[in-house]
Amino acid sequence: MSDIEKEKGGETELHSTFSKDNIDTDQVLSHIKSIDGRIIDITGDVDEAMEYALDAQDVELTEKEERKLLFKIDLFLLPLICLLYALQYMDKVSSGYAAVMGLRTYYSMHGDQYSWCGSAFYLGYLVFEFPISMALQRFPVVKLSGIFIVLWGMILCLHAVPKNYAGFVTLRTFLGILESAVTPAMVIITGQWYKADEQFLRTAYWFACNGLGTILGSSIAYGLAIREGSYSLEAWKVLFIVIGCMTISVGFMILLHIPDLPVKAWFLTPTQRKQVVLRIKSNNQGFGNKHFKMHQLKEALLDINTWICFFYAIATDIPNGALTNFGAILLKDVFGYSSTQSLLMNMPGGAVELVGCILFAWLQKYFKHKLAIATFAMTITVGAVSMLAFALDSPKARLAGYYLYYISPVGTICCLSCFTSNVAGHTKKITVSAMYLIGYCVGNLIGPQTFIASQAPEYRGGQISIVVCYSISVIVIAWLYYNYWSENRRRDRLLAEGALEIPDIENIEFADLTDKENVKFRYKL
Repeated sequence: MSDIEKEKGGETELHSTFSKDNIDTDQVLSHIKSIDGRIIDITGDVDEAMEYALDAQDVELTEKEERKLLFKIDLFLLPLICLLYALQYMDKVSSGYAAVMGLRTYYSMHGDQYSWCGSAFYLGYLVFEFPISMALQRFPVVKLSGIFIVLWGMILCLHAVPKNYAGFVTLRTFLGILESAVTPAMVIITGQWYKADEQFLRTAYWFACNGLGTILGSSIAYGLAIREGSYSLEAWKVLFIVIGCMTISVGFMILLHIPDLPVKAWFLTPTQRKQVVLRIKSNNQGFGNKHFKMHQLKEALLDINTWICFFYAIATDIPNGALTNFGAILLKDVFGYSSTQSLLMNMPGGAVELVGCILFAWLQKYFKHKLAIATFAMTITVGAVSMLAFALDSPKARLAGYYLYYISPVGTICCLSCFTSNVAGHTKKITVSAMYLIGYCVGNLIGPQTFIASQAPEYRGGQISIVVCYSISVIVIAWLYYNYWSENRRRDRLLAEGALEIPDIENIEFADLTDKENVKFRYKL
């Protein structure tokens, strides 16, 4: 045992070990045995929350104070994060709106050129996802993501400039590069501020605002389209400029409003900043660690659950990539709405997503297991897209299926909240999140290509592929649910048999251990 540890009543304490001024990140301070019997060294390279946990030892948090604190955090954080997510979705689908407003005609697109407008975005996203995730670990999350938001707003405004197809596709690629920061940043921020049992609903709040983005984007596009002759530019160019300027404004608001860490929050009292640390202690995770740890990367890549999430992302995002880019076109060419009407007819789908996803997440209050809720929601999605693809004699049923498809993000929301609650160790969390988003990009790259130009206007192959992919996703997310459930049972059984060594180390929750290293860790179902 290290001579900088101290013994008190037979228990090992790390108060002096993790002092603010004398942390040696390479020095081994203690040893624990992991869930699989490996000996794990606890060093000074701990979570950023450890320093603040030592300062918060004399602070108490009553149930009433916790409710007040949670309300304050929600009030100051969620509205801006929700607005950001609405705008980033508007940015992604802006090309779909522009397509029915004259974009394809302006650039004389033919064959699969329009499909590549969607795929180019995700190509940039794919290539830069892992490097940007690593940058988010190394640098302040809020400042870095805020800068990216401002830059992608500028890039979106520039979509009105290119005179040829190549220039436009290049800008779509750069837009994907910059937007690849937003989701991993929101996952990190949610984990920093909220307890594990709060994260599913809060993730649903901001992710479901994709639906708000659909409503706002459709409204703006419709308003511009019906007054097309009133501008010196084409209406679809004005659309890009308007949404881009909105994004730039929100980027500056993020930079000025949201603190880098909860303990630096300008809207909390000094006592409340310490109480935030106490609140998240039950997560067995903290604020993060700026050092890249190779052993956590290896553990993430060898964890079967990482790959389950990766293939789930591919399965669900092939349909997402298809309908994000072709939804407005289907409404126009298949359901027979005019260009302006098809813009309006996207709005009910946005409302279904906004209300439906939050409603499903809220059901966790009664049904407890978010993965069971997600599996049920994805089963409904399979029924919805089957109506869209196969109810050929009933246009109303097909339209209903198209709108019900918008509850499909419940599965994605569940996975994102699992990264905050069920993946411990900051490098491992960043890696698993990046792997999921790489799968997300792969799916969205493939998606537009399933809508083959020669099959227009029905795109039967694309619609059938949507049914197949969502059917696979139900099986995959149920598999993830079973894995977490069975592992919790195994750990509880080992504990009951006395086979686990429970370390008596103060604030071990902030030692930056992974979920497989920390024997106290249990997965949130």
